[in-house]
Amino acid sequence: MNISTPSLGKVVAGHSDTRPHAVVIGSGFGGLAAAIRLGARGYRVTVLERLAEAGGRASVFHQDGFTFDAGPTIITAPFLLEELWQLAGRRLTDDIDLRSVSPFYRIHFNDGSTFACNGDADFMRAQVRDLAPADLAGYEKFVALSEAIYKIGFERLAHKAFGSWVDMLRILPDLVKLAGYRSVSGLVGRYIRDPRLRIALSFHPLLVGGNPLNTSAIYCLILYLERKFGVHFPIGGTGALVTGMVRLIEGQGNLVRTSATVQKILVRDKTAIGVVMGDGEVIEADIVVSNACAGWTYKNLLAKHPHRHWNERKIAQAKFSMGLFVWYFGTSRKFEKVPHHTILLGPRHDELLRDIFDAKILAPDFSLYLHRPTQTDPTLAPPGCDAFYVLSPVPNLQGKTDWKTQAAFYRQAIETHLNSSVLPGLSECIVTSKIMTPLDFEANYLSLHGAGFGLAPRLLQSAWFRPHNKSEDINNLYLVGASTHPGAGVPGVLSSARVLDEVVPDAAVFR
Repeated sequence: MNISTPSLGKVVAGHSDTRPHAVVIGSGFGGLAAAIRLGARGYRVTVLERLAEAGGRASVFHQDGFTFDAGPTIITAPFLLEELWQLAGRRLTDDIDLRSVSPFYRIHFNDGSTFACNGDADFMRAQVRDLAPADLAGYEKFVALSEAIYKIGFERLAHKAFGSWVDMLRILPDLVKLAGYRSVSGLVGRYIRDPRLRIALSFHPLLVGGNPLNTSAIYCLILYLERKFGVHFPIGGTGALVTGMVRLIEGQGNLVRTSATVQKILVRDKTAIGVVMGDGEVIEADIVVSNACAGWTYKNLLAKHPHRHWNERKIAQAKFSMGLFVWYFGTSRKFEKVPHHTILLGPRHDELLRDIFDAKILAPDFSLYLHRPTQTDPTLAPPGCDAFYVLSPVPNLQGKTDWKTQAAFYRQAIETHLNSSVLPGLSECIVTSKIMTPLDFEANYLSLHGAGFGLAPRLLQSAWFRPHNKSEDINNLYLVGASTHPGAGVPGVLSSARVLDEVVPDAAVFR
C-alpha cells in the first residue's frame, strides 16, 4: 500500500498519536472534506483510497502531455472550500488560483440558435430578450423564485442532518410553498413558453444526476447558486483542489493512503469499530465515515451485518442516476472560439430524457457537454494544443447497452457531430484519446449500476428519504458523498461533510 508523503516538517499521525481515530473510506471531495473537518475537531484521521491517486471521481490522469480532470469541472460555491482551508489554518488563495469563468456556459440549440449564461442580470435579460422576448417577464419571476428556493433549499436545509422524520415534517410547508412537489421542468413551464428557454432554465438537475422531468423543483436553486457565486475553475484543473485538500489533511498530522482497498466495515454490537483491508489488515477506529457509494457501503461493506433501513431489497428498488459516457481528447491545434463550457442540444429533449432514465436505451441521438479547460488554463495541454472532454448522459447499467462493443461506435458518432458543429476539422488534429463508460464508473468508483452520481435526486430520495449522514442501523458509522444528503455535485458533497459537524460527537467523547 502507498502512503501519501506528508509535507516536510509535518508530524505524521501514527500509533503513538492518542487522538481518537476516524477512518474515512474514499477520497472524493466528500471524503477529503470530512477528513479536514474531523481533523479540525481533534480526530486522528486516516483516509483510505482504493485507487492509485486521491480524488475519487475528481481524480486526474495525464496522457501524451495533456492533463485531464476525470470528473467535476465546475466550482459554484467557493465559500465551502474557503471554509475548509480556514479550518486547517490557511486561506484558499494561499494554495489555489480559482478563476471566474464567463460565460458560465453557452448553449447551442438544434435549430442553430444559442444562449449564453453568466451572472450579470442585464446581460441575462438581453439574452432572454433575443431568444424569447415574450418570456422576459416570466423569466424575471422565475429567477426571483429560484432565489427563494435557494434560501430555503440550500441555506437552511443543505447542511441539516435530517436524522428524524420530524425534521422532514418541519420542512413540508416550505416544500409546498416553493412547489417542491413539482418537477424542475414542470415549474419552469409555469413561467416560460419558449421550449428553448425552458430547456436552458431546467437542465441543471443533469449536473447532479437527475432527470429534469421528475427531479424535485427544489433543485431550481442551482440556477440562483450559479448567479450568486459564479462559476469557477482552478488553475491546474480540478485536481489542484484535490492536491490542496490532501496537503491540508497532512498538515493536520493525518494520513491519506492510496491503493488501499477496504473489504468490509468491522461491526461489534451494532457499532462500527474499524475496517478490514483487502490484504487482511485490520484498522481500528472510533468512528468510520464512508465516502463510497451508499448502496455499495450497505450492500457490500456491511454485507454480513443486518441493516433494516437500507437493506438489499430497498437498494434494489431505489432509483439511480444516469450513466455517463466521457470522451477525453487532445488536439494539435487550438479552437479559440470555443468557450470553457458548451452545451450542445440534440433534436429531441423530453423523449431523449425518457430513453435515458426510463427506457434505459442508448438512443442514436444525444445531447453533449463540451469542456475546454485550456480556454482558462493553457498549461493543461502542450503549447499550441487544446484539451477537451465531452460528456454524454446515457443509460446506467440497468439498461442492456453492451459498452464493450458500442463504445467505439458511440465515440465516433460524437466525433462526427463535433466535426460538423463547433469543432470543424477535429478529426484531422486529434493526438490523444481516452473514453470512460458506465462500466468504468462501476469498476473504478464501485458505483452501483455504473451510475454517474449515485442515487437519483428525486423527491422521495431527498432529505430524510435519502441515506442519512448518520447511519440509521450502525452506531459510529457516517456517510458522505453523492448518495447521501444533500446529494451530488461539488457543493452537495462538500455540504454532506459539513453535516458531520452536527452528527459526529466531539473527539473528547472518546478520550
